[in-house]
Amino acid sequence: MPAALPCPCGPPADYDHCCGALHQAFAEGRGLSAATPEALMRSRYAAFVMDLRDYLLASWHASTRPAAIEPPEPGLKWLGLEVKRAALQDADHGTVEFVARSKLAGRAWRLHETSRFVREDGAWFYVDGDLKN
Repeated sequence: MPAALPCPCGPPADYDHCCGALHQAFAEGRGLSAATPEALMRSRYAAFVMDLRDYLLASWHASTRPAAIEPPEPGLKWLGLEVKRAALQDADHGTVEFVARSKLAGRAWRLHETSRFVREDGAWFYVDGDLKN
């Protein structure tokens, strides 16, 4: 039996039992199923790592969703995710502050953002975020 793949989002869970379960539910037509804004943000990070652009677009709120997401640049390597803070403002609004690290063409990159999420019809969506320095 092959070893389980670790989840790109970082918790001590394998992909199939973490973000993979959310990606699979979406792929099977069961919609978005993240229970919290943090779970959705982690699944979106994993979707960037795995180039699951359909999932990324579907989990982006319609009010701010781009028409398309460009494919990742050749050689881009995601290095890890650190969730600094997650909070619910009320039952349908939340924020997640995170740092995502990547490397491209020998140069390290760091994305530090506080993202806003909204829940509609039981599903969480990424709305937008404020970049941090």
